[in-house]
Amino acid sequence: MKTLITFIVVVVIAAIGFNLLTFTVDETQKAAVLRFGKIVRIIEQPGLHFKIPFIQSVTYLEDRVINYDIQPLDVYTADQKRLSIDNYAIWRVGDPQLFIESTGGRLNSAQGRIDEIVFSDLRNILAAHALDEIVSEKRSLYLREVTELSREKLAAFGIVLIDVRIIRADLPTEIEQAVFERMRSERQRIAAQLRAEGEEQARQITSNADKDVEIILADARKIAEKVRGEGDAEALATYAEAYNQDPDFYRFWRTLESYTIALASNTRIILSSDSDYLQFLESMLDQ
Repeated sequence: MKTLITFIVVVVIAAIGFNLLTFTVDETQKAAVLRFGKIVRIIEQPGLHFKIPFIQSVTYLEDRVINYDIQPLDVYTADQKRLSIDNYAIWRVGDPQLFIESTGGRLNSAQGRIDEIVFSDLRNILAAHALDEIVSEKRSLYLREVTELSREKLAAFGIVLIDVRIIRADLPTEIEQAVFERMRSERQRIAAQLRAEGEEQARQITSNADKDVEIILADARKIAEKVRGEGDAEALATYAEAYNQDPDFYRFWRTLESYTIALASNTRIILSSDSDYLQFLESMLDQ
């Protein structure tokens, strides 16, 4: 019995000594070994590690990426509109020594620093732009500026800022309807302007098309006149050549063509009996 008690006492003392001499770091943590409040060792590898009892203490640090939902804040834009911004920051512990020295290794203290710096930069950058710009696709550019500015400042506290994002941006209820009406009026003005520009372009296109049509018709008439003139000239040359070869036959042929045109319908022609126009008909009747 005495031996059993001694064994139990030894096991208890060994367990206490083991706990005093060792500590465990898991995969989600970093650890800083402090001696009288000063950091003597930073442990980033998970596993079992040793320390000096009563002289050294261990501070554990979160090694995972942390999503911090920042409290909503009011921001005034360049056109004096008040926005309630609900945003969040993604961060992690960077330099363990700086982090412990500046925040004591406490997450609440670190997130307080993030609150102050991110809010200040977000307010300053958004205040330089109008509401329409903030709610447009440009917002991602502004948030990138906030992230870069805040990242430089938070690095002095051992904090690595990964990103800053806006969950939602709401207008106060009392001015939301007024802003909505103004935005709708602006959109209507832009729509009317676009319609007017479209109508002007349509008139210009129609005018150009009419002008092109007139030019094409004028060119066509010019070509037709030219072709007609060339045809008439060729016909006159043919007539002249025929006339030169046999004037009597040419006169006879032209007279017959005249008869075909003049007597093609039920037309009554009154001529004197000695008219030269009838000489070929008279000769045909005499035969």
